[in-house]
Amino acid sequence: MIQLGVNIDHVATVRNARYRGHPALGEPDPVRAAHEAELGGADGITVHLREDRRHIHDRDVRLLSELVHVKLNLEMAATDEMVDIACELRPATAMLVPEGREEVTTEGGLDVCAQRDRLASVVTKLKNAGLIVSAFIDAEPRQIEAAAAVGFDVCEVHTGPYAESFARCGGDMRRKELADALGNIANAGALIGEASMRFNAGHALNYHNVHSIAALEGIEELHIGHAIVSRAVYIGLRSAVAEMKSILRDSCAQ
Repeated sequence: MIQLGVNIDHVATVRNARYRGHPALGEPDPVRAAHEAELGGADGITVHLREDRRHIHDRDVRLLSELVHVKLNLEMAATDEMVDIACELRPATAMLVPEGREEVTTEGGLDVCAQRDRLASVVTKLKNAGLIVSAFIDAEPRQIEAAAAVGFDVCEVHTGPYAESFARCGGDMRRKELADALGNIANAGALIGEASMRFNAGHALNYHNVHSIAALEGIEELHIGHAIVSRAVYIGLRSAVAEMKSILRDSCAQ
């Protein structure tokens, strides 16, 4: 059964709009949001601790590591600071992502090919601490091959290009552009499986475009945040997560 990891970064974004300097005093609290997501059926909670602490803060990750009852997935850059934090707090999964100061959210996959030696050292250290280690990558065979060689346990395929094509094509799967975008992810998933890694996916997935991704063969987990948090503004986080879980179950049953 496909699993749902809920990214709660943007709960912290809303909090920090008023309480950036005092996250413990502010609301909405991402720790409480994680609890609501769990009650909605989330199989995991994802947060990205960025170098500039623009949304999630150290306090949030520490509390989540103590209080979350499902898997905690820590998105992080492959820096010494973040590796040390991950080894200390020991989330279930450490997902290595590229990080740019000017980006609003993570854009594009990690270039594993260009930094094999550095990433191999980081992956080894995280694994020795007992973590499952994931790479957020584009749907490119060379990146998958490099991720396997480096020793990653999981590849999370960047679904942003698919989501952009879905929007341009109005969800019409007869359009070659969209069919090709989906096919790239499916092909990447097959290669990931052949390399004995787990096939996850995420980025820009929402209630309209998630069906086809959730139905892909071999996919194990989707990480979705912005769409669920946005939906929760209207209907509540518990209900928003439960609704997304229902879509995933229905997609797998088709």
